Amino acid sequence: MPVEPAPLPGLAIIGGGPAGLMAAEVARAAGIEVDLFEAKGSVGRKFLIAGKGGLNLTHGEPRPGFDHRYRERQEAAAGWLDDFGPDALRDWARGLGVETYVGSSGRVFPLDRKAAPLLRGWVRRLREDGVRFHVHHRWLGWTDDNALRFATPDGERRVHAAATVLALGGGSWPQLGSDGAWQPWLLERGVDVAPLVPANCGFDIAWSDHFSSRHAGAPLKPVVAHWREADGEHTLQGECVVTETGIEGSLIYALSAQLRETIARDGEATLTLDLAPGRTLERLQHDLGKPRNSRSVSDHLRRQTGLGGVKVALLYEVLGKDRIGDDALLARTIKRLPLTLRRARPIAEVISSAGGVRLEAMDDALMLARLPGVFCAGEMLDWEAPTGGYLLTACFASGRRAGLGAVEWLRHMQSHSMQAAPM
Repeated sequence: MPVEPAPLPGLAIIGGGPAGLMAAEVARAAGIEVDLFEAKGSVGRKFLIAGKGGLNLTHGEPRPGFDHRYRERQEAAAGWLDDFGPDALRDWARGLGVETYVGSSGRVFPLDRKAAPLLRGWVRRLREDGVRFHVHHRWLGWTDDNALRFATPDGERRVHAAATVLALGGGSWPQLGSDGAWQPWLLERGVDVAPLVPANCGFDIAWSDHFSSRHAGAPLKPVVAHWREADGEHTLQGECVVTETGIEGSLIYALSAQLRETIARDGEATLTLDLAPGRTLERLQHDLGKPRNSRSVSDHLRRQTGLGGVKVALLYEVLGKDRIGDDALLARTIKRLPLTLRRARPIAEVISSAGGVRLEAMDDALMLARLPGVFCAGEMLDWEAPTGGYLLTACFASGRRAGLGAVEWLRHMQSHSMQAAPM
């Protein structure tokens, strides 16, 4: 049986990712007692995985362009970034002995590109500052008297907290702790939560078995994506990768929100790719119109356009053998290869999720209107951003905002209690 709920002297933070750790840091710096609870055996597991190929901490894009990456939530995100933006994040990392640099793409990395040294140094500093860590504590919601419930190896534990910061992540990579299990507990308390959906994700395409078996894993670079929105057509150059089920990669991730919304509205989305960004349609038509003689279509394409490998295979996949010999149609398809996207990949395998606690359900300090004294931060909030450092920056910044909000709440409650005490 669970023991009688024990009171915590200050702030309970649930979730040991960047948002939770940053909330802990600012609260402890303000003199608040902090207990941080983590479901896994150590904190920052998704942070470490994100840095496996090189920790992309933030981005060097100037503001307000940086803010625009948060789409419909850019106004709220801009407020967080005013307090703790990309430059402040780099300064903070420097304070942990981690220097950073801006790569050719504008992405910001530690000099050694590793996540582990930064995380180790951060956790060590938090412990030295007095943050108490409780691992293997999986949150189970609240009791009827508002005690926090935790599943632990020794049975259920219950604690009362004067204030709580929830930094539980979204729904992606559940094996690392972000499984979205918190949704029903907030919904039961009347908190407005948008359904979690995949973000920064790949998409399924109905490839033929012949194509997918031969070209899964092949990179497509460079290509230019074309897509249409309400304000007209847009283009973006980048790289992507053919997968066994469809397509993914940085270019696709950057467009995933628009593509996901189009599929939700229309049942599918069409993305067109320019396979030869360096050549005009007129030049392609001229070059492809040269005599082929006895050469195959593939050889003719390679000689006249420089295309080969998976790009030629894509042309066969879309046009088929019967139409690929039409030079005019072939040239147009090279410049506008249509791909029909059927669905986003499952949320459990994508980089991040959209949806979550709606910002309208909380105040500027990220405190829930329906649950005074409970704050939320990080990816569990209803915002999204592309990869490239934008995700991590907003997680840090929102964690800081929620932590400071909790500090002010606790101070207010203490002041109110002192005023109400009998003389």
